[in-house]
Amino acid sequence: MTRVVLGAVLAFAMGVVLIAGRAYADRGVPVWVVGVPLVLTCAGVLVRQRAPLASLGLGMVGIVLDGFVGPSLGTVLVFTDNLYAAALYGPARFARLLLGITAVLAVVGGAIAGFVAADWRVLAVMGVQAALVLVTPVTTALVLREHRDRAAAERGRAEQVARLAELDRQAAVTGERTRMARELHDMIANHFSAIAIQSTAALSRKDLDREAVRKIMESVRENSVKGMAEMRAMIGLLRQEGDEGEGEGGATRPRLADGETLVERVVRAGLRVETRVEGEAREVPASVDLAGYRILQEALTNALKHGESPVSVVIAYEDERVLVTVENALGGRGARLPGAGAGLIGMRERALLVGGSFEAGPRADGGGWRVAAVLPTDAEEGRSGLVPFVDVKRPGFFSGGEG
Repeated sequence: MTRVVLGAVLAFAMGVVLIAGRAYADRGVPVWVVGVPLVLTCAGVLVRQRAPLASLGLGMVGIVLDGFVGPSLGTVLVFTDNLYAAALYGPARFARLLLGITAVLAVVGGAIAGFVAADWRVLAVMGVQAALVLVTPVTTALVLREHRDRAAAERGRAEQVARLAELDRQAAVTGERTRMARELHDMIANHFSAIAIQSTAALSRKDLDREAVRKIMESVRENSVKGMAEMRAMIGLLRQEGDEGEGEGGATRPRLADGETLVERVVRAGLRVETRVEGEAREVPASVDLAGYRILQEALTNALKHGESPVSVVIAYEDERVLVTVENALGGRGARLPGAGAGLIGMRERALLVGGSFEAGPRADGGGWRVAAVLPTDAEEGRSGLVPFVDVKRPGFFSGGEG
């Protein structure tokens, strides 16, 4: 606001100086009368941003009045600012209309002057002067307005790109956190579930001899050491930079062929497990290999925490897929360890990520709990994720396998 007032004051002072220097057509009127149109146009300068159309209106009244009492050079110069402000700050449609009007007025004014003077040179001179006074301010305002609107559009586009980039970053962070949480859960739950169950048995049984206690503690120590080793391996992968630590297909990843170690761990914890491999074991894609291992690991952990013997494990290699099935009996007592439901969610997510299907729930004959995963080994099928998956069966959800 201060700058606007200062601009109006400077414009008025400039006009007064020009009037004092007799830069106006003397028509025998008092000098102060010549200053009245100048005051009107300078008043338009005061409201040029808040009310650009009112500014133009004041300027037009001033310039018309100045035509009768002058005209004066100062009033004409200030009027150009009124035109400029109306084109720059007024409605866009009005600004384009104003350009056409001023162009017509410049041509008509030059033509009238040339006709009255009967001299084509007067036509040229008056036409150029009228264009400078009327068309140039409007054209300049339109050019500046176009640059301003383009800059605003670019800022809006840049903000939109920044928002999309932030959404992508948040989605990537969320996805990575979910993957890390799933990996940590599957990796640690198996070891610590066995440790908790075996240590509870050792503390609750008073009739165990020294040799039995020693075997239990050896198993506890083995699970602790393996859990720590897997934690160190994962931390090492997280600390790697670049492509070395990306993906789940690194050299340190567990493999479905290593499932025997998982079975042995559950057997040492007290369950009776029957394992069967159908078909010819073969190399499968790294993502499928890891998913199958983790699903088997979590299913055995759930059987250890919530189920009873016998436990049946079947790994079937077919032409374009691998089937992992784990069945266990359900005991009448409650779960040995509480579950949060994350295990079933993690298994389903792993199967879905490789384009497979997952099913978990009570067996149809009511004889126990069944976990089944179908993992496609065809590269295109695994990438597409088009293989339908079956969600966890709701009946008896907390009966024996909530993970």
